[in-house]
Amino acid sequence: MSNISYYTAEGLQKIKDELHHLKTVQRPAISEQIAEARDKGDLSENAEYDAAKEAQGILEMKISKMEAIVSNARLIDESHMDNSKVFILSKVLIKNPSNGMEIEYTLVAENEADLKSRKISIESPIGKGLLGKKVGDIAEIQTPGGIIHFEIVSISR
Repeated sequence: MSNISYYTAEGLQKIKDELHHLKTVQRPAISEQIAEARDKGDLSENAEYDAAKEAQGILEMKISKMEAIVSNARLIDESHMDNSKVFILSKVLIKNPSNGMEIEYTLVAENEADLKSRKISIESPIGKGLLGKKVGDIAEIQTPGGIIHFEIVSISR
């Protein structure tokens, strides 16, 4: 089963750059560590060799996982997006009716989420609660502290 994820061009490029770094910088560095440890003699009691081999295994798993993400990634064409409902890449201004506080979030793919930049994942409770809503709708968000209601004030790109 494929696990297709949607990304902005910037978000996908970030993943590709990290993958390139893993393959061209970290992989050769670990290979060099293994070669140095092998040159030290008896491998059966060589902790450096064992550590380097373990690090290599972890790196190869990470590379494999990132290659799968890139192969299943799809770019989002922002020019064909509808602003009448909340979708991925929507910039949503929400208001808490109980205290009148407003906050704006951009909904993004899970790997692009960054709360400091007010980018939240569509997989997060708030993201899931906002998806598909229109301006004026009330979203019910399930949180550990109970249900919170947010009114959709505006939707933009």
